[in-house]
Formats: sequence, C-alpha cells, structure tokens
Amino acid sequence: MKLTQGVKMAWISVRAQPLRTLLTVLGILIGVASVTIMVAIGNGTSEQVKSQLQGLGTNMLTVNVVGRGAVTSIKADDVKGLTEVSNVSSYAPNISGNVTAKAGVKTYSATVNATTPAFMDIRDYKLAQGRSLMDIDGAFKQKVAVIGSEVVTELQLSNPVGSKISLNGTPYKIVGVLASKGSTTNGSNDNVVLVPLETARVVLKTDAIRTIYVQVDSEKNVDRVQTALEAKLQQFFRGDENSYNVFNQQDLLETITSVSTSVSTLLTYVAAISLLVGGIGVMNMMLVSVTERTREIGIRKSLGAKQRDILFQFLVEASIIGGLGGIAGVAVGAGGSKFVGKLMQSPASPSWEIMTIAVVFSMGVGVLFGFLPARRASRLHPVEALRQ
Repeated sequence: MKLTQGVKMAWISVRAQPLRTLLTVLGILIGVASVTIMVAIGNGTSEQVKSQLQGLGTNMLTVNVVGRGAVTSIKADDVKGLTEVSNVSSYAPNISGNVTAKAGVKTYSATVNATTPAFMDIRDYKLAQGRSLMDIDGAFKQKVAVIGSEVVTELQLSNPVGSKISLNGTPYKIVGVLASKGSTTNGSNDNVVLVPLETARVVLKTDAIRTIYVQVDSEKNVDRVQTALEAKLQQFFRGDENSYNVFNQQDLLETITSVSTSVSTLLTYVAAISLLVGGIGVMNMMLVSVTERTREIGIRKSLGAKQRDILFQFLVEASIIGGLGGIAGVAVGAGGSKFVGKLMQSPASPSWEIMTIAVVFSMGVGVLFGFLPARRASRLHPVEALRQ
C-alpha cells in the first residue's frame, strides 16, 4: 500500500464518525491544552521574577547592618575602607526611610533614599528628565532631589524639574525625574526620592548607614568579593556575625529559578496525566472501530491486503486523531494561557518548543494507544472476518 493511499483511507475512516472522533480528540485536546497553559504560566512567572531581580541592579551585593551587637551602624567615613576590595567597581551607602512628600496641597507617603550619585547606576535607575545627583551636591549639602514617576503622578507635578517639594517639612529642589521601573516583590520602584547622603540628618534625622550597595565588575567575581567583604565586616564588627549580613542577588535568583522550574515541572506532570487519559480514549475508539469494521477488514484481506497494510491504516488513523487533538490543544492552550494569566494577574509565556513537543507527543500517544487495536485488526483471519 502506498503511503498517500493509506493516509487517504485513514482520513476517510476518521471522518466517517465525526461525533465519536470529536469526543476522542477532545480528550487529547484537554491534555495538550493543560500542559501548554501550565508551562506558559510557569515560564511567565519565572521570567517576571528574573526581570524584577535584575531590575534591582546588576552584579550587586547588599551589605545590611542588622543593628545588634556593640556596633549597630556604619558611618560615612567607614564605608570607603570597608569597600576597598578588588573587583568592586562602585558602591553606594544608603539611608532610607518614609517621609511625607508635599507639593502645593497634595501630600504623599514616599520612600527617601539618602545616597550618593553611584546609587542610580548600581540599582539600574534611568533618568527621564533633568539630571541625577552629583558629588558637588553632597559636598555642599545641597537640598536637591531626584524623584520617581509615581511621586510625580501622586503630587500632580506638571513640570517637576525646577519646582520645590517638601520632605517632612524641609524644602528640596527637584533636579531630576526617574524613568519608570515598575514594581517588584518588595514594592514599587517608582515611589522613591533620592537626596544627597549628607542631607540625611536633615530629612531622616539620622546619619547612621545601615545599607551599602556594592557593584562587582563581573558576575564571576561576585562570590570572591562577597567573601572579602564579609572578612572586613567581621573585623569591623569585632567578630559579631549577627550584626550584619551580605546579600547575594545571584544566589536568590538561582534559588527562585530552581523552585520555579521544579513547580512548573510538577504541574506539567500533573497535566500530562490528562493526556494519557486522552490516549486511553483513542484506544477505546479504535477498538470499537475494529469491531465495527471486521467485515471490511475481511473483504480487504480477501482482495489481497497484507497484514502490514491493515496495521498501517489503523495506526495512521490513531495518529491523525492524536495530531488533531494536539494541534487543537496547542491553539486552545496558547489562547487559554493569556486568559489564565490575566485572571491570575500573572504573565504567561507560551513555549513554542513545548507546544511542538506536545503535538508530536500527542501523535505518539495516538500511535501508542492505537497499536493494540491496529494489531488486533491486522491479525483477523479473512474468512472469520467475512463470517462476522
């Protein structure tokens, strides 16, 4: 039997029972769609987390002073000595706190970061308007501020650069506006006000540094720099390791990626079970088809059809049903993943690789579960088949 002839005959047989074929295809469709949606949600969530962490800064280490022990904070004069480590490209001490920002009659609770000009580069902030903080601002303790887009919106500042803003009652001149960065698991990146480190005591009533952001020149050097920083901090805090910690962003990224991958894999396995159920449906349909077409098989064999021809035809029928279910499932899954993503307020990123594998796998499921009925059909004796 020629390949094209076998495929044509199989297609005619599949179309002969449209309702039965539709119900069988539906079982495969649900399985493939479930796998596609699960993988899409898993990929989208993983990409969102990675994007959020990368938005915090690149190759960054964060030194946090916990506040326990004999030494509970770091002074500005001590920061340079602590960060004098090879492969440190820049650093930014930071003093943060919540303040009431006011412009005209509008007020808003904003997060102030008293820091240095390097903060923006390390934390990957970009300017939308005006200029960033400069060393001269700190040297002369200038009361200038660079504000986030959320602060601009909440205070309804139409022309923010050059206007005044009050921070806990202290007037600051706005010299720049940050480009929007969106939100992360830690909150909004746009609800921020940057002021010179030297003015921290004015607006935040303290000059005790509890956070230092350190940027490493290369990702491969992050672990080595972390070890060197911890050694200096241990000496500074007189061996009290409970007084500080050094947070490695790469470690968190790897951990979250690993967890996300594991959850996505588990969900995919669960969804794949429905695909196997669909395969059982294919087997059931093919067994019924063989029973109904026993006389047809006997006639074809008496006219010279070989065992492999009958086997081939029934396997092609099973693969067509699986393929139809796979293609329809991918289409439903791609559209459904977007809907589920919006419903769960989570991004969805369908994987073309997974969808291709799902279609091929569904055809394989059809062949696998269709083999037993096809083999049974091919082994029917023509005389016995004609008697039935």
